[in-house]
Amino acid sequence: MVVDAAFESNSNVSDFTGRPRSTSVSDELGRLRAMLVGACPREAIVMFVFDGQLRVQIDVRSLEHLVAVEAVLANAGGGLFHSMSRGAVPGHPFLRRLTALVDR
Repeated sequence: MVVDAAFESNSNVSDFTGRPRSTSVSDELGRLRAMLVGACPREAIVMFVFDGQLRVQIDVRSLEHLVAVEAVLANAGGGLFHSMSRGAVPGHPFLRRLTALVDR
């Protein structure tokens, strides 16, 4: 077995196995998702996307559900969700999507 000497002498590589895992971000997103799932129609799909800014995307089947979810988001978390926009769901012609920025 040949080991690259440059790799062995690199002191910038550290071992992460001994450190406890921090789940604070996952825990917070889980709480936000649970709050939204509880307030949305049962068949709604709630997901988070990060592309430099944290966004929530909620997919529903009907326009009536979209309007209801929009009203829920406007009041949820004391203004936590803002800059809402409606749109289609790529690849799913029967779904509608509400996207909002998450301010946290």
